[in-house]
Order: sequence, then structure tokens, then C-alpha cells
Amino acid sequence: MDKIGFIKKDIYNLECSVNGKLRNHDVELVTEYFMAEQKKNEAFYFKIEGDGHDRFSRCFWADATSRRAYGFYGDVVVFDTTFNTNRYDLTFAPMLGVNNHGQTIVLACAFLSKETTESFVWMFEEFKKAMPGGEPKTIITDQDAAMAIAISIAFPTTFHRLCIWHITSKFSVKLPRDAYNEYWREFQKAIWDTDNKDEFDAKWNIVVTKAGLTYHPWLSSMFDLRESWVPAYARQFFAAGMSSSQRAEGSHGFFKQYISRRNSLMDFIIRFERALSHQREKELVADHIDAFEVAQCLLPMPMNKQMATLYTRTMFQKFEQELIESTACFLELKTEDACKVVFNVSERKNWETRVAEVVYVKDSDHASCSCQRFEFVGIICKHILALFRRDQIEYMPEKYILKRWKKTAKCGLVSDANGKEIKDCTDPGLLIKRSTMSRLASDVVEDALMSEEGCEVLSETLKSLQVKLKLMKDGQSNNEVGGSSSQTQYMKDPKRVRCKGRSKGVTGAKEKAMKRGIRHCRECGHIGHDRRQCPALNTP
Repeated sequence: MDKIGFIKKDIYNLECSVNGKLRNHDVELVTEYFMAEQKKNEAFYFKIEGDGHDRFSRCFWADATSRRAYGFYGDVVVFDTTFNTNRYDLTFAPMLGVNNHGQTIVLACAFLSKETTESFVWMFEEFKKAMPGGEPKTIITDQDAAMAIAISIAFPTTFHRLCIWHITSKFSVKLPRDAYNEYWREFQKAIWDTDNKDEFDAKWNIVVTKAGLTYHPWLSSMFDLRESWVPAYARQFFAAGMSSSQRAEGSHGFFKQYISRRNSLMDFIIRFERALSHQREKELVADHIDAFEVAQCLLPMPMNKQMATLYTRTMFQKFEQELIESTACFLELKTEDACKVVFNVSERKNWETRVAEVVYVKDSDHASCSCQRFEFVGIICKHILALFRRDQIEYMPEKYILKRWKKTAKCGLVSDANGKEIKDCTDPGLLIKRSTMSRLASDVVEDALMSEEGCEVLSETLKSLQVKLKLMKDGQSNNEVGGSSSQTQYMKDPKRVRCKGRSKGVTGAKEKAMKRGIRHCRECGHIGHDRRQCPALNTP
């Protein structure tokens, strides 16, 4: 420790010094960074807007990797805002998705100074401009009025699903304590253990009546919104198995390991990109495993082996679990006509017998189940698998294999609205050049460190080289039209804002005393002083 040459305080002082030099240049640095990224790859999309007084108000960006990912996995989007990520208290608003490994991916990001309907509409419109393939099928958010209105305006054909966790967590707060303690389990059963809409409505009304909460305003409003959050209503819409925005909460927690509320916008973006690269590295590792390994099958069945070669490992494990559980399902003929057969598929779970209804269309291999797992998750359910096993269907029909869960989900071209292909990197040799020069620079530094003279020569050479490269860069910029840093009018840094999601600050003793009202003296009864400053006691 004695040989390090500096202490923690020195690092803090250096950080303060750097931040002081960069003050009032934050937006300028961010703009130049985005322009540089766009120059590297024209598929990089960004938009920065001011407040009408040349001051930064909001921005949106999405790189080529995210835009391509939306082309493959843009059917479901999770959206949730978070706070305490920068010194200006701007709201950070990432739009997230799920890849073929079930991992969270970033589709786009934005900074917003206001959480209004107009701000959200602006962001969603920019999202539509940047992303290929149109609107998502489903978007999952928490219960925010401004956000809901914006989604209905920007995504009119998208199913807006409310986070069920946020709603159920409010029962303990909104309901009377005695009613919550006595009837919460029954509310849970009505929400989670109903297979159809009529069954949910009946159970909900029974519980509400028993609890004496028929006219409870919050419960009534939640019942009116039941199509947006109750599984019996919402599972008919594909959501990759998600019923809450907890994936977004987990993503916020992951990124906040890299960032803090003291960061400038440029600091944030640098740290965020570092975290994003780590996240994408995990996806590459999973891709590598699926490309060179085949998951082991617990059941030696042709269909199981077929899906092990098609699905990613994570999705195959989910499918295999359904296949294993299908052995405990029992089919009973309910009705039959010339076109279709209806079965009751029963199973025992937690000492209860659950029954699902499977409709099987003859001569077409088409089956649908009342549990709607395939519609909601995209993986066929154990009830239909039990039917396939009964009819000795050895291989999965193609219609039940979603491409988004396959190992080859990312194969194919992705084009923008103008028909131009979106590529991860426009110059495939750029990474090779960077790697080669990095190795060369590392070797040169190692040689220079062998002597003081070598360090001085290298330092002078690098300074001279830096000046030459800057002159080359400035010369290229002056010959360009419209996009150079010398010709760009930069906005002022944003003012600090207070977002509605931020927690309230701690109130001090002085503020609490002021809120209580004017002080009265307990000795003389007059106002404006207390007993310690009372003139009656202090008179000699």
C-alpha cells in the first residue's frame, strides 16, 4: 500500500477537478459521442431535443445491436422508468425485451426531464421510427396514468398489460387490515387459480361480498381494469411468460451496480455501455453453448430429441418439464363431432384435481387448450402433449415451434423502414484493426517502461501523434456538410429536475417545527419565543 503513491482522497480530488473542467459541456460531449457512434455505424439512431430555450430536455438512442434484436424479439416489450442515475435527476427510461435464452436485453434508452403523457408519446414515436417491424404485440408497465394514455396513442394495436406484482402488492395498503388478513388468500385464489373469465368474475364477487367490500373504490377500479392484469383475461396475449415488470426492476438493479446519482450524462453513458457489453457477453456465451452442445434428454422420445436440437437450452428445459408432467395427465372424452374432439385433461397438483379442456381439430394436428400456455408463453402445454402421446404423434408439428425460442432465432436480415439492412458493424475489419493496434501499443509501452529515456521518448512521440491525428480529424470534419462538431450548435446542460417517482427528502427538526406552527411560550403564553428566551424569566 505504501508504494501506490496516492490515497483515496487524491482520487476524489482528481474526480472533482475533472468534473469541474467538464461542467457546462456535458450535453456537448454526449452529442459528439452519439455522432461518433453514428459515424462508425450509420444504423446507430439518436435524437436530442431541447426545452425551447436551448437547454437539454430529453434524448433517445438505440444502437444497431438493439435495433436488430427488436427485429427478432420485438413482440414483447417491458417498460419501466428508474431514478437516481445522474446528477440532474433526469428519468432514465429503458425499453427492454427477452431474447431466445430468456435473458433480458436492452432495446432502446431515453432520458426524460418530465414524466408526462407528451414526453412518453415523444419517446414511443422515436422508438417506432428506430425499430423495424412495427409495434410490439404486448407492452408491460406499472400502473401509471400518463404512460397508459401515451401507449394508447402511440401503440393503438398493442396489448397493454399492467404489472400484476405492483397491483397485488397494494392490497395490504388499500384494504382494511382485518379484511386483508382474513380474505387475502381467497383473493389470491381468485386471481391465480381460475382458468376462465367467468370463473374469475364469480370468485371475485363472492370474496368481495363476504369481505363487505362491494363498494370499495380501489377494488372496484381494479375489477374494471381486470382485462389488463388478471391472468384469466390476459394470458390469451403472448407475453413470453411474463405477467409483471419485475424483469425491468432486476435490470435496473444490474445497471445501478455501474452507475450512481453523481454521474454526469457522459459518465452515465460510458458506464452504461460497459454494463451493456457485460450483459451482451452473457448472451454470446449462451449462443456459443447452444451452437456446439446439445442438451441431454431425460426422456428418450423422438419429440424430446427433436426439440433438444431446435430450442435453446433454457427453452428446451421448460419444454421437457411440460413433457414430463404430461405423463401424469389423464384424458377423458367430453364431446365429439365431425370436425373436432373435446377432451377433459385432469391432473393432480397440491392435493387438488385440476381440469383443462383441450379442443382437437381432426385431420389438422391443431389443438388448443383452456390453459392458454402456448398463447401466453409460446411453448406447448402438458395437456396438448398428453393428447399427442395418446395419438402417437412422435414429432412436434411446425406450427407449435416459435422461431423466437429457437437457436436460429437471430438468423436472417433485419431492415429499417427504408429497406436498408441493419448491421451490427458496418466494417467487419474494424475490430481486427483495433485488436492489432492495441497489441502493438501494449508491446511499445512495455518496451518503453524498461528505461526512463524510453518513457520520455514514447511520451513525446504520443503527444506529437495526438496533435497530428487531431489535425487530420479537424480537416475531415471541415470538409463534411452538416454533421461536424465545429458546425453543430450544442444545447446547454439540463437543469436539475424533480421526478414524480423520487422519494421525498428527509425533513429536519427545524422544518418539522415550522410545519407545526408558531411557537408558544409555556411560561407567559405569548408567541414568537419559547421558555428558554422568555423575557419574564430572563428579567433581572
